[in-house]
Amino acid sequence: MSQNIIETIVELDAMKKYPKELFYKGKLDLLKRPKVSIVGTRRPSNYTRQFTYALARALVKRGVCVVSGAAMGVDTIAHEGAGASSTIAVVANGLDIRYPAINKNLIESIENEGLMISQFNDGFRASGWSFVVRNEIVVALGDILIVTEAELNSGSMRSVEYAQKMGKKIFVLPHRLNESSGTNYLLSKGKATAIQDIETFVSRFGMEANDKIEKDDFFYFCQKSPSFDESLEKFGDRIYEAELEGIITIQNGIVRLN
Repeated sequence: MSQNIIETIVELDAMKKYPKELFYKGKLDLLKRPKVSIVGTRRPSNYTRQFTYALARALVKRGVCVVSGAAMGVDTIAHEGAGASSTIAVVANGLDIRYPAINKNLIESIENEGLMISQFNDGFRASGWSFVVRNEIVVALGDILIVTEAELNSGSMRSVEYAQKMGKKIFVLPHRLNESSGTNYLLSKGKATAIQDIETFVSRFGMEANDKIEKDDFFYFCQKSPSFDESLEKFGDRIYEAELEGIITIQNGIVRLN
């Protein structure tokens, strides 16, 4: 059974109107991690499938949580690339309904290992307007928005409008002429940045974590390259311990993971 989220989710303050209610299944701790929203067409090309999956996997290796809408196509690939334990799915229906049915197993795994969110009560069935509302939450939760493929007059472009109003950076995959007219339009107008190399792009979220480092609040905090003073205030002596253990390096007043 879905539960109501009591505490305020700071990221959703960027929305035009904060939801009256929010329901969830899963692990709310994922909200504390750096987050990236990935959206796109329900009928992606093989190229888009390959690089959406690769992007999600590379982001998760750096402690990022992937946010999407559990729909067919790009959403599904983003969730699968991230893995159930590192993804947030926002849906346009009540959480007692696993929709679309083809994603039933994926959604169930996210309920158990990740986080499902909806602003609709149990029993509510998705409709055209509820998908639009869902899109706004998906965009608000992410630090940035990635659109891997979209046509000009599509729901994904509505997500772009939300991102623009919220002042979020927008990134897209580069496509050939006559493909993905929406993302190509954004590039032509200077409204988005192309991801030319996945490893270069994901490096903005810190270094890839190795198996020896515990992925806890300390790890996610240091991935943001905070100042030494900020780190000391938040974690105290653990900063010195981590430096002695070779987990972090402190240079010019900045903390970085090794």
